Amino acid sequence: MKKVIATQNAPKAVGPYSQAIEVNGTLYVSGQIPVVPADGSVPESIEDQSRQALKNLGAILEAAGMGYADVVKTTVLLADIADFAAMNAVYSEFFTGDKPARACFQVAALPMGVKVEVEAVAVK
Repeated sequence: MKKVIATQNAPKAVGPYSQAIEVNGTLYVSGQIPVVPADGSVPESIEDQSRQALKNLGAILEAAGMGYADVVKTTVLLADIADFAAMNAVYSEFFTGDKPARACFQVAALPMGVKVEVEAVAVK
């Protein structure tokens, strides 16, 4: 059975998609960009943007009754692959136990001109 997951503690979907969909205990989280849900602002540095994107991911996980430890796969999109080390340092603050599988790509552009976007799959 499919269940839509939505929370005010992460940015609202700005298009025809959901923040996340849960199907049979597996959660598919849409890409999270570093928008602060309270005021719509975007931090400047790659570190702060990575941290905010991962906090947004965490808010959606929480809304689904999950946490970072339940994440089995992430995809990280970077506007500049030179930001990989800085993003990775912040990423490791959030995934401290068994690490999920991950892919990381440089892309031509991201929504709102942000530097990072993170999507995830989690399993209860």
